[in-house]
Amino acid sequence: MSEIVDARGLLCPLPVLRLRKRMQALSSGSEITLIADDPAAVIDVPHFCAEAGHSLVSTKDEKGAQHYTLRKA
Repeated sequence: MSEIVDARGLLCPLPVLRLRKRMQALSSGSEITLIADDPAAVIDVPHFCAEAGHSLVSTKDEKGAQHYTLRKA
């Protein structure tokens, strides 16, 4: 089971900032899931991955929120 960051109700840039903070403690290759309902996350999360070198493993829409699973570089 991967770590989960629940950022529902938060607006840009807070979901990605919380994700980045939680990822700092993870070792390379670890997976983490961000749950966000901010429409800007659709752009922010892939951009964060591209900038930091992390992999966006999967995305899914569930109950009005997007679930982004990332693998730390």
